[in-house]
Amino acid sequence: MANFETRVPEGDNRERAICADCGHIDYRNPKVVVGAVVTSGGKILMCRRAIEPRRGYWTLPAGYMELGETLEEGAAREAMEEAMADIRLDGILGVFSVARIGQVQVIFRGGFADPDNPVFAAGPESLEVALFAWEDIPWPEIAFPTVHWALNAWNERRTGPLGVPAGNPAEDPRGVHRLTPRVG
Repeated sequence: MANFETRVPEGDNRERAICADCGHIDYRNPKVVVGAVVTSGGKILMCRRAIEPRRGYWTLPAGYMELGETLEEGAAREAMEEAMADIRLDGILGVFSVARIGQVQVIFRGGFADPDNPVFAAGPESLEVALFAWEDIPWPEIAFPTVHWALNAWNERRTGPLGVPAGNPAEDPRGVHRLTPRVG
């Protein structure tokens, strides 16, 4: 078993886990989450989580990228896994930093691959999936702050060119604030 110690490697400025036997540095870097605000007829596809964290809360189809896939491939895979939805992507809607848990989230704007026949169902990580009109989104039951941010970014750019991707809101530039638990 490796014998790791924590210290600042030569030429670096941060403490790292370093193998005392061979000198291997165990770099710990943020994970990339990809997903999409998928719409049909102005309604947004959302998934009620069947897994922790935040089981039972609503989210967008999104999750961790896998090695060997592009951002776009990851977002499409997550939509298929969580909502059994074949989607097409318009472009990047937002890039959000969540420093407190070491994540970078890249959220696309998209729609169903067959816009005339939006097909979706709960995948293994979802209790249910549904299309919500803006005014019907279950805001108190949203799983993560970034879902709020992505939904608001989509509301500002529902159609037309996306322009510069949205980022963290001014009140949480590093993504350190949690959502308060729902009551009842």
